[in-house]
Amino acid sequence: MPEARREEACVCYKGDGMKKPEIAKGLAQAAGLTEAEAADRLDGVVHEILTKLRKGRPAPFPGFGRFTRSRDGAVTFQPNGGRRRG
Repeated sequence: MPEARREEACVCYKGDGMKKPEIAKGLAQAAGLTEAEAADRLDGVVHEILTKLRKGRPAPFPGFGRFTRSRDGAVTFQPNGGRRRG
């Protein structure tokens, strides 16, 4: 996906390989939270996704798509709209 398109999809995400503090800062600005509050919420979302994947269940990411884990342990992201990333 081109960089400009990525920014349209999520104002808080700009490019590959972002670190947690960068994501939390973007979330904080977008949602009117402190960076600490945004980091806590991010931790909660990641924890929920990992818990579901470890149990072999798909993990929805509302508004974006869902994560799934194959039998060999590979994690795949299925964006809304039927396109597959992984």
